[in-house]
Amino acid sequence: MHDKLKNLITDFWHWPVLIILAVGFFIGAGSYNYFVQKDDFIKWSSPDETANYTFTKLYAQEGKLQVFEKYNLYAKDIIRPRSLRSDFGIMKPVSFLGIILIFGSIAKLIGSEFIPFLTPFFGGIGIIFFYLFVKELFGRRNALVSALLLAPFPVFVYYSARSMFHNVLFVVLLIIGLYFSVLMGRKRMVGRFDWRGFSVSALAGLFIGLAIITRTSELIWLAPTLFIAWIFNIRQIGIFRLIIFFSFVFLAFSPVFYFNQGLYGSPIFGGYAEMNTSISSIKEASANLAMHSFSGQPSYLKELLVKLRDNVFYFGFHPEHSFKMVYFYFAKMFPFIFWPSILGFLVFLYNWRKLKKRHMAYVLSYLIASAILVFYYGSWKINDNPDPNQMTIGNSYTRYWLPVYLGAFPFVSLLILRLTDFKAKNHIAHEFSYYARFFSSLGLRVAAIGFIFYISINFVLRGSDEGLLNTYKVQRAAKVEYDKVLSLTENNSVIITKYHDKLFFPERKVIMGLFTDDNMNREYANLARLIPVYYYNFTFPEKDLDYLNAKRLPPFGLEIKEVEKISDAFTLYKLDLKK
Repeated sequence: MHDKLKNLITDFWHWPVLIILAVGFFIGAGSYNYFVQKDDFIKWSSPDETANYTFTKLYAQEGKLQVFEKYNLYAKDIIRPRSLRSDFGIMKPVSFLGIILIFGSIAKLIGSEFIPFLTPFFGGIGIIFFYLFVKELFGRRNALVSALLLAPFPVFVYYSARSMFHNVLFVVLLIIGLYFSVLMGRKRMVGRFDWRGFSVSALAGLFIGLAIITRTSELIWLAPTLFIAWIFNIRQIGIFRLIIFFSFVFLAFSPVFYFNQGLYGSPIFGGYAEMNTSISSIKEASANLAMHSFSGQPSYLKELLVKLRDNVFYFGFHPEHSFKMVYFYFAKMFPFIFWPSILGFLVFLYNWRKLKKRHMAYVLSYLIASAILVFYYGSWKINDNPDPNQMTIGNSYTRYWLPVYLGAFPFVSLLILRLTDFKAKNHIAHEFSYYARFFSSLGLRVAAIGFIFYISINFVLRGSDEGLLNTYKVQRAAKVEYDKVLSLTENNSVIITKYHDKLFFPERKVIMGLFTDDNMNREYANLARLIPVYYYNFTFPEKDLDYLNAKRLPPFGLEIKEVEKISDAFTLYKLDLKK
């Protein structure tokens, strides 16, 4: 009875803390877009965000996921920003459709003006469900500290503020799905219909399905992770709950299948041409592998396995580069999480005799998922920052490795709790009264968590060139460029650019290009006969402008003239047919 009362009191004071955390997170992360996205200037810092926002708003208002650009019929589909593709004049999303469909459906109900604030909202919900998930595996105290570590974690905050990326939404939906999956693995009811098992299985399948449609590529590590969890709970789950689970996964996928068929010609294909090729090759290789597994032809089987590996690791398999990126984007960037998690994991293993089945399932799943994420994404050479030598929070490794970071928090929490836990059996604790020990432990924990809070918030705001304060300044300066260029160009004009497609689209048609490709120059000339064509990029030195007008553009009947210098670095030019 005493333990039940103690747990009730603990739960009671945990919840106000969690609600304050969630609300505070929403206000803090949402304030970025509140101050940046205003005065009818809803612009984003990356092409992916721009595409997701454009189609989310379109889906909310018109229920469709495509835009027709008639001038692409005259210019071989070159009029489009990055992260969009154009097929015979029809512009479509390149990335996964989940965030567009989920946010678009919500925006239909509450209004498109709330779209920039949906990811911060889901982030706040994610903190609560992260607590619930960790509580089921490691207990209340660990869960609360883990939630307190998640709330200010720089990557979680940053990509909630940069709210049209998929990653935070994916992680939150996955956490919710995993929480219900843990409940799904509880003991089955006997003698009557298992309403509880039906409910949690349906919710687990629905939210994991929504997570998968948000970032389908994550199946590469999510599928083996879920399989391991199922193996550890195979008897408790049974066949009925498994059928319900997959039924609701399929239900979550249904709208994506529908739109994929209409947009890309197959329910399983998406906007990434490379991924579609990989899917086809993996299907073929997997079928051949299954057919020839017992054929006694080891050389052929080896060839199939190599083909399967090459299509899974489409961008190569480079372990040395992966470890290097882990050092830069985990150990060096977030040492206050990395090293405590290593020590906490060692403490966890030290008590291996006390480990329960749920702990072993978590550790094995986390290690396998982390290994796949590290080697899969770490093998890529990603340079989101124009300076390839900059290791900043805005580089994609950080958002791809969100599950790795979050999975380490229970071990950090374990270390903090162990180092600050003054128990009566400890010889030091005999010198203190009960209250002295309690407040000493509490004070040290508050100090440790407060220190991590301070480091985390400081890092996300100003800890790198792409911190939120610097990003805010860049966005406000971009508003000046935007206003000037739009005032100097016609509504139906097209702007050729290298970096500013995310700024001018969709108010202006945009082309990603330079003057180095004759095929592109030919299409510019075709467009110049129909609509005004501009070029906006770094200011040309006089000799380069002379070269373009004397040699590069005349074969296509074009000439280029300066319209106006917009900033210290960039100038707007006009492309005209040569008279």
